[in-house]
Amino acid sequence: MNAVAKIDENVTKLEMEAPEKPAATPVTVAPPEQPAPVPPKKRRVGRFLLMFALPVALIAGGSYVWVTGGRYQETDNANLQQAKVSIAADTAGRIVRVDIADNQLVKQGDLLFAIDPEPYRIALAQADAAVAGARLNVEQLRAAYSQAMAQEKSDSSEVEYAQSQYDRAADLAQKGINAKSALDEARNDLDKAKQQLAVAQQGIASAKAALGGNPDIETDKHPTVMAALAARDKAAYDLAQTTVRAPADGIVSQAASFKVGQYVGAGTPLFSLVETGDTWIDANFKETQLTNMKPGQKAEIVVDTYPGKTFEATVKAIGAGTGAEFSLLPAQNATGNWVKVTQRIPVRLQLTDPDGKMALRTGMSAAVTVDTGVSRGLPGIFGHATAGEVK
Repeated sequence: MNAVAKIDENVTKLEMEAPEKPAATPVTVAPPEQPAPVPPKKRRVGRFLLMFALPVALIAGGSYVWVTGGRYQETDNANLQQAKVSIAADTAGRIVRVDIADNQLVKQGDLLFAIDPEPYRIALAQADAAVAGARLNVEQLRAAYSQAMAQEKSDSSEVEYAQSQYDRAADLAQKGINAKSALDEARNDLDKAKQQLAVAQQGIASAKAALGGNPDIETDKHPTVMAALAARDKAAYDLAQTTVRAPADGIVSQAASFKVGQYVGAGTPLFSLVETGDTWIDANFKETQLTNMKPGQKAEIVVDTYPGKTFEATVKAIGAGTGAEFSLLPAQNATGNWVKVTQRIPVRLQLTDPDGKMALRTGMSAAVTVDTGVSRGLPGIFGHATAGEVK
């Protein structure tokens, strides 16, 4: 009993020494109809402003793009073009020299190939001989004219003598001194002299006509000599054409089978020369893009081969019609199931300063941007505004 009483006494002492526990406060739950606290209200206002500002920004940005748009017209349906010249010989013959190879770069005036010149040298020598013969013939005609003039002078003297003899015989016959037969003989001699004078005068006219109507004509101005000189020039030209040179700077193409010993005919195409100095762009724009496009406007070209390089160009010409109009079988739209399709019209642009260090080749794909100088502007509903009207 004493041990139990002692334990109770110790427990009571410990309870008296322990600190008093605070009383538990009751927890109250806010009713659902009470207003939300301040922080949730601020988040709702910010969310509302964000939802309002986003459409406004999109509308403003789209409006700006639309107002300032329309000035630059772009297309990637474009190709780089270069002039292609078909090389042919003006004279026929056998090839004796070839100084080119396929895809070789040549300069203007470089030797391409040569034809055997020997037959044309012979023809030139014959033409020179013909010229000399024609000149000699003119000198002979001039001598014949001088001879005809001398003969006419002699016959004229004979006519004067025969006339005097006839007059004397007639006077004597009238006086009865001379016989009538003598008068007849004198008359016959006079008629013969006149006939010979007429023949001499006809010879003068013939000799003069042979000299082109001008006895003092220069030898090289005579038609016969001029014809011989023309034939000689033709022979010299044919001889010069046996050597074929490059007409411009460019690249030889399709010449792999062109070899020495080959016989070529006059005017037969042998290979092609792509002129690198004449480069332009053919761009196919939609018909709706040509509203404000005009020749002379500036443009920028980007060739797919050199994506980091921009070439300057100028609009040179706008095609006469769409590609369908010049096709072999133009489209016929007189049917009931017609569907409108936006057409494309070719536009030619000339490169203003091509970079010679870059290998531009005909047929390369390109992207074209033309500055028309006209944008929609604020009054776009009623008309167009120039770039200066857009602030």
